[in-house]
Amino acid sequence: MTFYQQLLNATEQERQTLMSLPLIVQGAQGNITLETYRAFLTQAYHHVKHTTPLLMACGGRLSGEYEWLRTAIGEYIEEEMGHQEWVLNDIAASGGDKESVRHSATAADAACHETEVMVAYAYDMISRVNPLGFFGMVLVLEGTSTAVATQAGEKIMQALKLPKKAFSYLFSHGSLDLSHVTFYESLMNQVTKPEDQQIIIHAAKRFYRLYGDIFKHVAAQAASQPLVAAA
Repeated sequence: MTFYQQLLNATEQERQTLMSLPLIVQGAQGNITLETYRAFLTQAYHHVKHTTPLLMACGGRLSGEYEWLRTAIGEYIEEEMGHQEWVLNDIAASGGDKESVRHSATAADAACHETEVMVAYAYDMISRVNPLGFFGMVLVLEGTSTAVATQAGEKIMQALKLPKKAFSYLFSHGSLDLSHVTFYESLMNQVTKPEDQQIIIHAAKRFYRLYGDIFKHVAAQAASQPLVAAA
């Protein structure tokens, strides 16, 4: 069995727990409000803006034996650069204030506790524990995208009657990350040291929980607000 398959098997329970969260299920059905969609995008911006810095930090901390992986990280960086602007543009296209989100002008526009903790854990994993652990986060974020992003985007677009340009983040990651997952699989199958494999598995389990906590926060935030129909 390849390491990638071992990784999937070892984290299957965590993945199923994440995918069964009410907000993810409702999103896949298009059953969310405009405010909830914007809240999701707001938290997406506050972690996506760290993707490139995290990749750079990870590449810088790798030992010489992982020079091949450092080269691959360069490709990831090229692909991921500027994706946070896609999220902001989606916020604007759905009627939100993207500059308010960019500058965290209000409490609702800022990174929530759960988002801050996930991002902090990623930086800590890279700098204190093992930079290979960052690839646990990659599994969670890209795997979730390919599983629900395109379907959710189409359903939400129809339900809220929003333009397609309000879904560049979801649509691009639904299709783009299919090739990313194949690339990721090939990289993980080249990681042969058991201790590094175990760190990636451990980190992925943690990131599934941390990412799920963000969705729980957005759902709780939505539940505390009155429903407002899309324009």
